[in-house]
Amino acid sequence: MKWFQGPTQTTRSEHIEDYAIRKIPSYYRWPIPAIIAVLLGNSTAMFFFTFGAQLSYVVGWPDMLWPLSYFFIGSTIIGMMMIRLASKEGLTIDLMTRGMGFGYMGSAVTSFIYGMNYVFYFLFEGTIVTHAISLYFHVEFDAVEGTLIFGALGLVKLLFVWYGMKALQIFQTWGVVIYALLLGLCLYQLTHHYQVAGPDRWVLPWLPEHSMWIAFMMANGQMVFQGLMAADYGRFAKENSGYRGGFLAMIGMLVPMFVTILIGPLFAYTLMPTITGGDAKMLAADSGYVFPKVIGIWGVLFVLVTQFRVNVMNLYSGSLALSNTFSLAFRFKPGRQFWMIIVYVLGCVFYSFNIVQYLENWLAITGILTNTWIFIMLADHYVCRKLLRLGPTDFIEYRRPFLYRWNPTGLISLGFGVSVGVFGMLGLYPIYYASFLSMIVGAVLHIILTAATRGFYYFTEFPYDRETHWIPPSYYRGKAPDG
Repeated sequence: MKWFQGPTQTTRSEHIEDYAIRKIPSYYRWPIPAIIAVLLGNSTAMFFFTFGAQLSYVVGWPDMLWPLSYFFIGSTIIGMMMIRLASKEGLTIDLMTRGMGFGYMGSAVTSFIYGMNYVFYFLFEGTIVTHAISLYFHVEFDAVEGTLIFGALGLVKLLFVWYGMKALQIFQTWGVVIYALLLGLCLYQLTHHYQVAGPDRWVLPWLPEHSMWIAFMMANGQMVFQGLMAADYGRFAKENSGYRGGFLAMIGMLVPMFVTILIGPLFAYTLMPTITGGDAKMLAADSGYVFPKVIGIWGVLFVLVTQFRVNVMNLYSGSLALSNTFSLAFRFKPGRQFWMIIVYVLGCVFYSFNIVQYLENWLAITGILTNTWIFIMLADHYVCRKLLRLGPTDFIEYRRPFLYRWNPTGLISLGFGVSVGVFGMLGLYPIYYASFLSMIVGAVLHIILTAATRGFYYFTEFPYDRETHWIPPSYYRGKAPDG
C-alpha cells in the first residue's frame, strides 16, 4: 500500500494550502500510483459517458475510433511532457507559465481564464447530478428547489477537498471502489433487462459531410485539457519521475477514461428504443437520465458518487488557478480554500441564472485559448529553449523579481492564435478547423517572436541562486548567467 501513500511528516497548513503559489518541496512528493488514484476521479466523470454517446452520433462505429486514437495518443504525449516539467519544477501550470513566454502578469490572464473554465466544469458536472435527483424525486430542475439541491451538494464537495491532495487521494481511492460496484450493477441490469446494442448497432447508414472533422474537433478540445489537468496533480510526483512517470500517469488516467467513453454509446443505443417521451437521442446521452432509468435509486447514487469524484477536482484545480491570478494581479493571498469557496459560489450563482445554456459557447472559446496556451508553452520549452538555446532548460523561473511583468512574445502569440480561432467561431471559415489553426498559429508565432527578440524577455536579471548548465549562444540578447 506504500505505492498509494503520500508524505506523512507534513503539517495541517501544508494540506490546506497545498503549495498553490509556491514550489513543492522534495519531502511533499507522492508516488505515481497515488497520483493515478486521484486522476481516476476525472477518468470516470459522467461527461465522458455523454462524450462517447455524442461522438457515436456524429461518426458512428468504427469511425469513432479515429478521433479517439488521436485523443489518446495526443493526450498521452502532451500530458507526459507537461507532467515531466511540472514534477521536475514542483510548480503548477500557472506558475510555470510565468517564465515560459508570458511574464508574471501575463500568466495572471491565462490563469484567470483557466480558473473560470473550472467554474463552468463545476457547473456542468453539478448540473448532471442535480438533474438526476430532480427527475427521480419529481422536483423542478430549473426552479429554486434545483438551486438548493445544487448548493447543498456543492457544500459537501467542499468538505471533501478542504484538505487538498491528502484528502483527495483518500476520497478518490475509496470512491473508485464504490464507482466500480455500482457500474457493475448497472451493466448487469442492462444486459439482463434490455436488448443490448453492441458496436455493430452503432454504425451510421451514411457519414454526413465534414462529420469526421467535427469528431476530431470534439477530440481536440479534450486532448490538451486532459494533459493540462493531469499536470496539476503530476506536479506532486518525485522530481526524477521524468517522461516515464508522466507516461504511466497518463496511461493510468486515460485507459479507464476510454472504457467510460465506449460505455456511453453502449447505454445510449440500448436505451434509445425504450424512450417514448421527449428527445430519445438526447435523453439516451444524458447520464442524469440514463442511470436512474436502469437501476433506479442506485442510479441516482451512482451519478452522485461519480460527480462528487470529478467535481472535487474541479474545485481544487479552479482554486489553484485563481490563487495565482489574484496573488499576481493584486497581491491578494487569502489562501486556496478561499478560492475554492469562490468557485462554489460562482457555480451556484450561474446555476440559478441558467448560465449553463451558454456553456457550449464558453467552453468552445476557452478550449481554443487553452489549446493555444499549452502549445505555446511546449513550443517555448522544446523549440525556443532546447533547439534554439534561447533560454535554460534545466529550470523554469517563476519568481517575480527575475521576470518581466508582461512578455510580449507569448501574449501576442496567444492573442493572435485565439483571434484566428474566434474567426472560425464567427463563421469566417469552417468552425471545425478553429482549434487546430489557433494552436498551430500561436505556437509558430511564439517561436518566430522569441527568435526575433533573441530571448530578451525571459529575465529582467538572471536568477543568481540558480545553477545551470546553459551556455547562451552568441545571438542571445537577454540576461545571461554571468550577468
